[in-house]
Amino acid sequence: MKMRRRVVVTGVGTINPLGHDVETTWQALLAGRSGVDYTTIFDASRFPTRISAEVKHWDVGQVIADADSYRYWGRHTKFAAGAALQAVRASGVLDSIRDPRRFGVYLGSGEGNQDFNSFAAMMAASMDDAGNLDLQKFTRWGLEHLNPIEELEQEPNMPVGHLAAMFDAQGPNANCLTACAASSQAIGEATEVIRRGEADVMLSGGTHSMIHPFGVTGFNLLTALSTNNDNPSGASRPFDLKRDGFVLGEGASMVVLEELERAERRGAPIWGEIIGYGSTADAYRITDIHPDGRGAIGCMQMALRDARLNPEQIHYVNAHGTSTAVNDRVETRACHQVFGSHAPQVPISSTKSMMGHLIAAAGATEMIVCLLAIRDNVLPPTINYENPDPDCDLDYVPNQARPARCDYALNNSFGFGGQNITVIASRFTG
Repeated sequence: MKMRRRVVVTGVGTINPLGHDVETTWQALLAGRSGVDYTTIFDASRFPTRISAEVKHWDVGQVIADADSYRYWGRHTKFAAGAALQAVRASGVLDSIRDPRRFGVYLGSGEGNQDFNSFAAMMAASMDDAGNLDLQKFTRWGLEHLNPIEELEQEPNMPVGHLAAMFDAQGPNANCLTACAASSQAIGEATEVIRRGEADVMLSGGTHSMIHPFGVTGFNLLTALSTNNDNPSGASRPFDLKRDGFVLGEGASMVVLEELERAERRGAPIWGEIIGYGSTADAYRITDIHPDGRGAIGCMQMALRDARLNPEQIHYVNAHGTSTAVNDRVETRACHQVFGSHAPQVPISSTKSMMGHLIAAAGATEMIVCLLAIRDNVLPPTINYENPDPDCDLDYVPNQARPARCDYALNNSFGFGGQNITVIASRFTG
């Protein structure tokens, strides 16, 4: 039987609410620092949720000199470019690309800037005296006032196209938007592309910002967001009895995935190996996960089989851990089912307690956290854990980082619509 190709991570990069690079982010996580504060991107003063985890004091002009090249880029594309430049430069891979068709990009990217003001103006200008929408006026206003390039840049596929052009990556190119599971799925699928021999190098990860009126309105209507506006830094409290919803974050994280032998030949830095990937659907409801956690159980078990590991070999789980009542309870139940009697001994933490929920970019960001935990043998904490929940009875690494052996880390990402992804990373030992 033909041996499957092994896939390693040779570069990482991130722009997120806790830091504009990997090491700054890691130190903030280990210190238990929160990136949550009052929303400033738009006026959220009349919304039920007035807090979020924004990327602050960063601009794409810091890393790209030609302002014309990014004039119309969405916020998500700018984050993607910043994180990708970090990852690609750290990997040193570009100097080794001989055939650009063997270098691809696979992202889990969300939508770009939502043109809320223009949409509102279009609606206001298109109402007749009876308060009905005049479609002809609506269309005419749009044709006269909208910038087609700026509108195009709202699309979730735009970052992957821009990154391919930036690095002349002419190989497989795709974007998936499976909600909160998107960038974990992108990394898993990019790994499979290399395993199958369709590419040798893949730039993968995710980017997203839903900190805009449409995004906050939608999640408020679903009652999914925390309304703990009086305590922004304490609002995201995964697995805590008094959790009341997640906090929106934003940003981008990227990894360079490379076929092992190729990486070794060029002496590339190796952060770790992607050894397991599982993907399932709850096939249940659009906004609710199955109460028994069947999808979460299935994808964790699939990833363990793919990694050829027993459950007790996992040293750390980076939980999806959103801080919603249902998710945290069901994820705990799923971990009990997967890890059995060993479950209480498996450290589990949610770094969303500090950086909020980056939605499509969450999984890739948390995969980088797993790689750092493996590198340093330190587990990041779940902060704001103060009130134990009888339904959440595992070891959530409460409030303080913990030195611990970490050779195998499992990362969970569960998305609205019932998409479930688990990716397992390991220490590279040759």
